[in-house]
Amino acid sequence: QVQLVESGGGLVQAGGSLRLSCIASGSISTIHSLGWTRQAPGEQRELVARISLDGTLHYSDSVRGRFTISRDDAKNTGYLQMNSLEPNDTAVYYCNAFIGDNYGRSGSYWGQGIQVTVSS
Repeated sequence: QVQLVESGGGLVQAGGSLRLSCIASGSISTIHSLGWTRQAPGEQRELVARISLDGTLHYSDSVRGRFTISRDDAKNTGYLQMNSLEPNDTAVYYCNAFIGDNYGRSGSYWGQGIQVTVSS
């Protein structure tokens, strides 16, 4: 069974930075893609950033230039460096990954979510 666990969230003042981590554990063969999605109260989920196995990057317009996604495949870990944070970035952030396991199966997995709060 594959699990994703996020860490690194919390409370920060506007203009500050946070670094989220997402550790994947279990019978993992390949992390094909890894992304971060956020959901603010009363809002729909928004894909913030995604990185593919070949390094292809995607960012939403709202975070491009401020957030950086990266991955360390040796550690089965993904990161989201968030700089110049704004109150509008306040949300629960979810790690999502499409993973192939050691039994030849592939599937999409989600973390439990972590709160990021940016005060003005």
